[in-house]
Amino acid sequence: MPEYLFVTGKLAADALHATLERLSPDFEYRVAVLNISVAALMETGWIARHLHQKDAQGCRQVMISGWCQGDLAVIEERVGVPVVRGPKDLKDLPVFFGRERVREGYGAYHAQILAEIVEAYRMPWEEILTQAEYYRASGADIIDLGCPVGTARGFPGVGDVVAGLKAHGFTVSLDTFHHETILRADEAGMDLLLSINATNIELAPRLRCKVVVIPDFDQGLDSLARNVAQLEAWGVPYVIDPILSPINFGFTESLHRFYETRRRYPDAEMLMGLGNLTELTDADTTGVNALMAGIITELHIDYVLTTEVISWARGAVREFDLARKLMHYAHQNGILPKHVDDSLITIKDPPYETYTEAELRRMHEQVRDRNFRIFADDRQVYVFNRDVFVTGTDPGEIFAQLGATEASHAFYLGRELERAALAVQLGKRYTQEEPLRWGYLTSASHLTASRSRTE
Repeated sequence: MPEYLFVTGKLAADALHATLERLSPDFEYRVAVLNISVAALMETGWIARHLHQKDAQGCRQVMISGWCQGDLAVIEERVGVPVVRGPKDLKDLPVFFGRERVREGYGAYHAQILAEIVEAYRMPWEEILTQAEYYRASGADIIDLGCPVGTARGFPGVGDVVAGLKAHGFTVSLDTFHHETILRADEAGMDLLLSINATNIELAPRLRCKVVVIPDFDQGLDSLARNVAQLEAWGVPYVIDPILSPINFGFTESLHRFYETRRRYPDAEMLMGLGNLTELTDADTTGVNALMAGIITELHIDYVLTTEVISWARGAVREFDLARKLMHYAHQNGILPKHVDDSLITIKDPPYETYTEAELRRMHEQVRDRNFRIFADDRQVYVFNRDVFVTGTDPGEIFAQLGATEASHAFYLGRELERAALAVQLGKRYTQEEPLRWGYLTSASHLTASRSRTE
């Protein structure tokens, strides 16, 4: 006895049968092809009038296109079987029927994000607060205030800035070696100091905050070990940062430093700064953050320092927030970080299926109206109505063959063709009248996303 009745139109019938054939080991089904070309044009009242009760007899559920508008109850009253909307594209049926991973507990993470407001010492208070709020909404746990490089210049008014951020509920760190700035920030309630080494370690016993300990300048792990030993002798709480170097300037060696530090100090808190990679490499930061989040998870790094100064690093805080959750979940469950959360696949797309040219040409043979259907695969764009079937990659050349003269229609076709051509160029999925998918960039709602944390 069939479990499902799939309702479709004449154009999509063959493709629907082909897709369901691949799913048939999972369930039995029946297909009702109604007397309409395009299933997306059906509304529930029309379906109720044209779908016979006998079509659904013995089925557990009726599925209609996700495009269909109207109240499902009118169909249910007609056929006496529950009705659901499926995906808008029938090629998504395999995912609809259970290929999505159950992600119980997804969203937890371990590593905390320090988001640096670079050159905060130059900025007015309102601008600092706005940037801090943006970072917090993007997933940052700690706001790091950038100071002048070296020890010659300080951060005037740092105490007021730290106190102001604390009053707004922020956890605050400071990135400086300037002694007076450190002491004033500590008095105002600073939570973490970046950084301590032989040049300023004498300040550590005077501070109430936790400190990040680093190697002495141009020195190695032996100097780091001496600084750690001194802090432990004084009872000063610390976080270790062996310093991540840029690519071609000791990057691989610095990864080894982190590995060796974790081996020597298995229980110590550690920090890794990613700016030397994300800010100093001509590459989109999504992949860099995903890879480094995996390394950070394996090494059980506790804090990550990042920022968004250069243009291609915009969104880096949000990217690492997503990456740390993905890697934490994969690590906790002993699985690959694949087919779990595709939010970081932005420029390209997750796996998807397209119609073949043969399938589209069979659809074309049945079209009796002048409305243009637009499709795309990984090679070219396809446009057809009852009169033409045009393929290509250049939107202008395709448009010239369509004979569109009415202004609004021409505008519509131009917009859709440009979007379809862009999808082909980038390897993205194109669906007519639907926006392209851009991963986490698709929606601005991430700025208010809730977050959870586990140790």
